[in-house]
Amino acid sequence: MSGEDKERVCVTGAGGYIASWLVKYLLLKGYMVHGTVRDPCDEKNAHLKKLEGASENLQLFKTDLLDYEALCAATAGCTGVFHVACPVPVGKVPNPEVQLIDPAVVGTKNVLNSCVKAKVKRVVVVSSIGAVMLNPNWPKGQVMDEECWSDEEFCKATENYYCLAKTIAEIQALEYAKRGELDIVTVCPSIVIGPMLQPTINTSSLLLLGFLKGFFFTTPSHSYMLERTLVLNQGVRLYRCKIQIPTL
Repeated sequence: MSGEDKERVCVTGAGGYIASWLVKYLLLKGYMVHGTVRDPCDEKNAHLKKLEGASENLQLFKTDLLDYEALCAATAGCTGVFHVACPVPVGKVPNPEVQLIDPAVVGTKNVLNSCVKAKVKRVVVVSSIGAVMLNPNWPKGQVMDEECWSDEEFCKATENYYCLAKTIAEIQALEYAKRGELDIVTVCPSIVIGPMLQPTINTSSLLLLGFLKGFFFTTPSHSYMLERTLVLNQGVRLYRCKIQIPTL
C-alpha cells in the first residue's frame, strides 16, 4: 500500500512519553503518522525518526499549540487525531496562565478547530486524572466517574493549575461533541510508568523516583499509577471502535 493510500492520523506532542509510544504503536500498525513537535530538528525528538517505519510513514510538523495555522497543516488529510500535547509541570509554576492554562485550554481549542476544518472522523483527547480527582465535595467512598469533575475554585485555591487547566480543556473538548462538531472521546490517565523511548525523563517517572527516594508519600487511597500499555490500548481502542480500524 502506498503512502497516499494509507490512513493518516495525527499525534500532537509526538515527542512526549505517551505520545512517543503511541507513534510507535501506530507506525507498527501501518498508519501514516503526522506528529507535532516544537522543533523537528531538536535532538530530543531524534528517537521518533529511529522508530520502525518512521522513514516512510512518519512526518514531523513544527507546531506550537497556540499556532492554529500550523496545526491545520498537521491535521490536514487525517481521519483521526490523538491530542496528547500538554505541558506537565514539576514544582511551582510562576506564571500559570502562560505556562499551563493557555497551552492546555487555548491549545486544545486550536487543535479541535483544526480538526473541524480537516473533517476529522474522530478525536481522542488525552486528558488527565487531574480533571477528575480534585473535588472536595464528591461523596466519600463513591467512585469518581464521568459525572465527577475537579472543582475549579478548589484548584485555584490550592494553586493546582495543572488540574485546573486539564479540567477546563476537557470540558471544552466535550462541548464540541455536544454541539455535534466533532466525534470526541477523552481518556484520563494518571501517573503513567514504563520503559521510555525519549532520551529525557518524563514527569511521571520523576514522581515515581520521588516516592522511591522518600520525597513524596502516598496512602492506599491514593494509588493511581498506570502501566503504559493500558493507556495506549485504551486510546487506540477508543479511536478504532468508531472507524473500523483492523483489530490490534
